[in-house]
Amino acid sequence: MRPETSVGIIGWGSYIPRWRLPLSEIAKLWGFAPETPRGLNVVEKAVAGRDEDAVTMGWEAARNALLRAGIDPKEIGAVWFGTESKPYAVKPSATIIAEALGITPDTMATDLEFACRAGSEALRISIGAVASGLVKYALVIGSDTAQANPGDILEFTASSAATALVTGPAREAAAVFEASYTYVTDTPDFWRRAHQPYPLHGEGFTGEPAYFHHIVNAVKGLLEQTGLKVDDFDYAVFHQPNGKFPLAVAKRLGFPKEKVLPGLVTPYIGNSYNSSALIGLSRILDIAKPGQRILLAPFGSGAGSDAYSIVVTDKILEKQGKAPKVDDYINRKYLIDYATYAKFRGIITRIR
Repeated sequence: MRPETSVGIIGWGSYIPRWRLPLSEIAKLWGFAPETPRGLNVVEKAVAGRDEDAVTMGWEAARNALLRAGIDPKEIGAVWFGTESKPYAVKPSATIIAEALGITPDTMATDLEFACRAGSEALRISIGAVASGLVKYALVIGSDTAQANPGDILEFTASSAATALVTGPAREAAAVFEASYTYVTDTPDFWRRAHQPYPLHGEGFTGEPAYFHHIVNAVKGLLEQTGLKVDDFDYAVFHQPNGKFPLAVAKRLGFPKEKVLPGLVTPYIGNSYNSSALIGLSRILDIAKPGQRILLAPFGSGAGSDAYSIVVTDKILEKQGKAPKVDDYINRKYLIDYATYAKFRGIITRIR
């Protein structure tokens, strides 16, 4: 028996800022063709407000996950926070969230980094910690206020959001892990050096040999290990750098788009980096039914991908209505212009 089968998702929750920037604003300002956003299959992106950062968003997502978990925060034995936009260069974000939720001091707390895969990396670690008996429950958070150089193509999708999962014993879970598989290489598709405000990317590398190569091989590895087939899955969630890539990788793997669309949130909120695939999973858990099987395949530049097989249990029904759903946040929005976005994200500042 695989160790993953003793672990499941006890609670889940997400957070999306209400501020949304229409991508037509970016195209108009920087001289992109008006059809550029349509080519990315993204309409607008979520923008963190002036008083929001990866920690505040992660806290709200975690609070929602704990509401669904229905456990005492003091029972959380580990808090793992995955981000590439933490507010402090040297000071853990995980401890801030743990303290604010009443989890400290008897807990582990660590920040993780692997581009957009850090939240998924935290999830794999939590599975091992719970399966081994080291902790009973773990809190996993993926949160980002993604950065992009103004005028770069990346600015169209780099957005803000957070998702959190509480993992614990399978007997208490709304969904249990059936298996997992990881595929990593050293691929220079996306990076940001120390002291640099914005990341750089090898644009021609972002699809191949980065995104598609790693996700395809991670999913194939999972299927080979388990003997599962595409038809065995009711839903598939892939990393969402834009609204186009997840549908393209699904097609390569043989998944019909009908299984991908329920978890596809990027067209509405952009690419929230470490929350990207996890928020898709959160959206599916909001509507999933007992017995359904979910494929989850996050990706992080640099590069690596995880693949998980997750099976929904009867307990999903009692947990779905206990916290705001992803669609509640998607539909709660206020459109802003580029000037407001620039002010919120610190692109323009006032010299005193």
